[in-house]
Amino acid sequence: MRGRGPAPRAVPSPRAALTAASAAGLAVLTALVVSAGGRPFAVDAAAHAGALAHRPAAAVDAARLLTGTGTGVTVYVLAAAAGWLACHRARVPASRRVPVVLAALALLGLGQTVRIGLRTAVDRSRPPAADWAVHAHQASFPSGHATTSALVAGLLAWALLRALPGARGRVAAACCGLWAAGVAGTRVFLGVHWVSDLVGGWLLATCWLALTLPLLGRVARRAVPAPMAAASRTERSAPGTSAVPRPPRERSPGGRAAVPGRDASPGPGE
Repeated sequence: MRGRGPAPRAVPSPRAALTAASAAGLAVLTALVVSAGGRPFAVDAAAHAGALAHRPAAAVDAARLLTGTGTGVTVYVLAAAAGWLACHRARVPASRRVPVVLAALALLGLGQTVRIGLRTAVDRSRPPAADWAVHAHQASFPSGHATTSALVAGLLAWALLRALPGARGRVAAACCGLWAAGVAGTRVFLGVHWVSDLVGGWLLATCWLALTLPLLGRVARRAVPAPMAAASRTERSAPGTSAVPRPPRERSPGGRAAVPGRDASPGPGE
């Protein structure tokens, strides 16, 4: 009797792998920052010096406008919009979208709480205040603007990919990522963060989104009534086609499928 072979090894899902990788990266970077006493790394110092050497007034004004979109009330409005858009394609009534909006806001708010806790624990100093081109406060690592804009971009990208089919959704999601990268980049350009602060914020946001977006997806699916969910799945599987099933084709006495609009060949005796 042949014995059973070894059980196949479980392959981690992409989400689990992304969560583990981003969490490990954040842990390593945090340990390096703490072990260095918060002092900037070589890449931090080089990027900071480069930003100071190339800061025309017009670029500083534009960077201030862009950096302002990554904090305050704006990010919570965008998070709420993501929750609302997530159910748009299924045409869910407004009353059933409210739990999704609240869940999106909770995802952002809890992520901010984790960031603040990490920032307080590490307590890294910012670049010298004389180099700042915009007001900043509290500790530097991880960057609040980088973390927040990445979280909001992830929420918007998730919602847009659900609401817009095909290339439109992918292009819109890519634009969200470009916005988040721009907001983060302004923090180094304006002299208030080190590059490694941005990387820490991106790693934290990636880990948090990988952990929580599946939960938000469950809330969104529960908001869609069963008939609407079935209709939405039909549209996604065959965009641009009718959901009405095609009637079966009749067959001629010889077993050949009859072609509509054409008489079947006459049988014997006709």
